[in-house]
Amino acid sequence: MALLHVHTIPTFSPISSFHSSSPSASPHISLPHSSSIKTLQQNHSLVSFSSPITKDRNFSFSTHPRRLLCKPPLGKYVREDYLVKKKTAQEIQELVKGERNVPLIIDFYATWCGPCILMAQELEMLAVEYESNAMIIKVDTDDEYEFARDMQVRGLPTLFFISPDPNKDAIRTEGLIPIQMMRDIINNEM
Repeated sequence: MALLHVHTIPTFSPISSFHSSSPSASPHISLPHSSSIKTLQQNHSLVSFSSPITKDRNFSFSTHPRRLLCKPPLGKYVREDYLVKKKTAQEIQELVKGERNVPLIIDFYATWCGPCILMAQELEMLAVEYESNAMIIKVDTDDEYEFARDMQVRGLPTLFFISPDPNKDAIRTEGLIPIQMMRDIINNEM
């Protein structure tokens, strides 16, 4: 991939501290102090425990499967009629290397990221506004983990603004940013 010079704009990212650096890492779950748990029995149908708070009374939590009222959504937040299309790492590398006369905005997101969903709505509005003056695309960091790692994406959402002029540095933002800030970057920096 072509070497990009990146200028980072610091923003607040509530997700950056929760985004792990490895795909197999799980979030840390803290349990009560070991002296407060007297027994922990796990069976396929029953989990019971006692604690000083419950005065040694056993409670059971049923683990029967839930009945679904409706089919859950797919959770991709990218539909066929959206202007912002999901691309693979290979497709993005071809776009960056290729000839363009409009800025390229790359949104690194995840389906489980709440601020990413809010950013997707703003990017759709921006795609309508700049339909022929900017190219906005998405990368799912869960699907393209190695590409996101190579681009040093540590917080979500992360946006890269890449100018068609190869002499200009790419601009990187991390976290949820207002739509007016995106307009300013496209209009003044690209």
